[in-house]
Amino acid sequence: MVEECAYWIAWAQISGVGPVLLRRLQQHFGTLATAWNATKVELGEVEGFGFQTLEKVVQQRSRLHPEQLFTKHQQENSHFWTPADADYPRLLLETPSPPPILYYRGEVELQENLGQKPMVGIVGTRQPSEYGIRWTRQISTALAKNGFTVVSGMAEGIDTESHIAAMKAGGRTIAVLGTGVDVIYPHKNRDLYKQILTAGLVVSEYPTKTPPDRTHFPKRNRIIAGLSRAILVMEAPVKSGALITATYANEFGRVDDHPSQGCLKLLNQGASFILKELDELLTMLGAIPQIDGVEASTAPEQLSLTTLSSELQTVMDAFASEVLPFDLIVQQTRMTAGAVSGALLQLELMGLVSQLPGMRYQKS
Repeated sequence: MVEECAYWIAWAQISGVGPVLLRRLQQHFGTLATAWNATKVELGEVEGFGFQTLEKVVQQRSRLHPEQLFTKHQQENSHFWTPADADYPRLLLETPSPPPILYYRGEVELQENLGQKPMVGIVGTRQPSEYGIRWTRQISTALAKNGFTVVSGMAEGIDTESHIAAMKAGGRTIAVLGTGVDVIYPHKNRDLYKQILTAGLVVSEYPTKTPPDRTHFPKRNRIIAGLSRAILVMEAPVKSGALITATYANEFGRVDDHPSQGCLKLLNQGASFILKELDELLTMLGAIPQIDGVEASTAPEQLSLTTLSSELQTVMDAFASEVLPFDLIVQQTRMTAGAVSGALLQLELMGLVSQLPGMRYQKS
């Protein structure tokens, strides 16, 4: 597996070949090692490899030595995963554009990487209102106490509040940076950064010593969305990175009609809606809220089939065989891929469906 890791690193050095094209290469050739030795004609068969990209590959590939790159990379970046590693976060791997190299610092929890411990992303404005701060703290605290890991971007405002509240509640948190994992930005969050290293993880697709760059932050938002079962947008102006994250979440099937309706209901009914629906949010995410001081269970709430909506029931009815690939479920239900993905997420959180490697699903 070390050899395949080396080729992920080597391919990542070639300009013009980003995460999406790398994913296509892997799917076409089976391994990036095989793709590395493919001819120009064979590479041209992969969607997205036009004339200019092929020329760059041919020119740059001849000057790179994957094994040497891997050794050097280990020396300069002690902790990282590639999609060839078993510990690479499973949910992130299932997105269309997983980072070819994901650097990390802090305390790794393999249950998170394997998708066995649910993670929820919280994003929002860098200049939140007192109301937004108050509810970010309350929701982050509730999530942490109910066994969820809170994922955010360590930016000022909502991100900072969500990280701090989760840790104060005794939970874990993950910060996705737009810099190298050893570069603290904003610098005022240096104490927060140190706390996260002891109570969670800091991750980035950028190598060590990478300074802040305005183009990096929108890109890192797809990682927040990719790691998370769901994304909560606390407060966000029209032009906001939080909305970019929500867009990625929607594309990855991590957002469905219920959260959308909730947002519309909030706008129509005002603040009382959130106050009344906090327990409902936790139930939707698969947790049992604390009642009368009793510690909550982190196991998903088991719901009977009779409580399912018609859309969820349609997806459940597709499971005639034990294991079904995602594409076949879409085909059998005649629903959109986004609708099926959202339904499967809810069924998985309910404990009715479990996901297997390779975007395959089975009844639990």
